[in-house]
Amino acid sequence: MNSKTDDRLTSGQRLTRGLKYSAVGPVDVTLGTLGLGMHGAQSSASWIGNRYRNGRLRSQLREDVAAVQESLAQELAAAQEVVANLPTALQDARKSRRRRRPLVLIALGAVTLAGGAVAFSIIRRSSRPEPSAASQSRPPSVDVAPKP
Repeated sequence: MNSKTDDRLTSGQRLTRGLKYSAVGPVDVTLGTLGLGMHGAQSSASWIGNRYRNGRLRSQLREDVAAVQESLAQELAAAQEVVANLPTALQDARKSRRRRRPLVLIALGAVTLAGGAVAFSIIRRSSRPEPSAASQSRPPSVDVAPKP
């Protein structure tokens, strides 16, 4: 007989080995993924701690907060000024609107009248046939006299 027949696995050994490798593969993948995630989180926490300890992050945050506060104060002052001037602005707008309305209506009427005149002249010209020498010398193509 051949020497390979002696090294053959039994069915039980083959089943045990298959289950072992089937279970070990996903476990290794899971452990590797968890290890990489933990290492990334630890690295990020260490970096943030170093930045905080050095004071760069703290001073940058202070500067950002101060800039935002200053910007908000300017915006609030501008809004208060607008609100304070709102009654006078509304009154001025009402006055200026009353004065301009007749002028706008007159201009609109003149434009409408001019447009109507142009449209009338175009329609009038297109309804009149243009006289031509060729149409006057030829007899009509249809018999004009009705048949009895």
